[in-house]
Amino acid sequence: MSCGHATNPDSLTGWCRSLMDEGLYVFKCPALKDGTMQKCEAVWSYDEVRRLALLTDEEQADFEEKLAVMAAAEYCEFKQCPGCKTFVERKDLTNLSVHCIICTAQKGNSYDFCWQCLKVWKGPAPRSDRCDNEGCTNQELDALQSCPIISLPDTTIKDCPQIRACPTCGKLVEHNQKFCKNIRCRRCQVEFCFACLETKAVCKETGGEYYGLCAKPVAPRQMSIPVWSRRDT
Repeated sequence: MSCGHATNPDSLTGWCRSLMDEGLYVFKCPALKDGTMQKCEAVWSYDEVRRLALLTDEEQADFEEKLAVMAAAEYCEFKQCPGCKTFVERKDLTNLSVHCIICTAQKGNSYDFCWQCLKVWKGPAPRSDRCDNEGCTNQELDALQSCPIISLPDTTIKDCPQIRACPTCGKLVEHNQKFCKNIRCRRCQVEFCFACLETKAVCKETGGEYYGLCAKPVAPRQMSIPVWSRRDT
């Protein structure tokens, strides 16, 4: 490989498939650096993987479809307009009222729908919490506010919400209740402390142990979901 470590086509294909099964689309070398216990983690490009893994046409099509879906899920957030069924992306991530230019052109009048309940928009706009349609609710926020309180068995952390919104990108994550209190978000790849919600680096610098209490108290239930500013990561 470009990093100098050797593998065979079958092992390379299997390793990359295992990464994709975990929702990861960046292929990193798992070999240990010479004389150390530190992983190489050099990034292999897809072109390199495709060439050296000797992917068949079917394998290549499967890889590329999965990689495209995962990359789109990370960098874009699409939903289907309830009017024209076209997939659209929000420009303003803090506004649930979305204007569809296709429906507006077809219907001859302004057409807006709710990003949350996917119904024709009702009520004043812009709004970030809900529209005036009955039953319009943020299910992810409901999950944050109603999830059970748990302990992390392999740590001294107690009375911690079972579900957290990643403090960087807002994706909901759940601790597997094994190993240390840090968890890596599968979308933005930022590692953070499940207890105090600081990034792993900040938590460590302020005296938090991997398995012990943080310098800060356990963060309460989150009352809002962070909006991911991709330019900051």
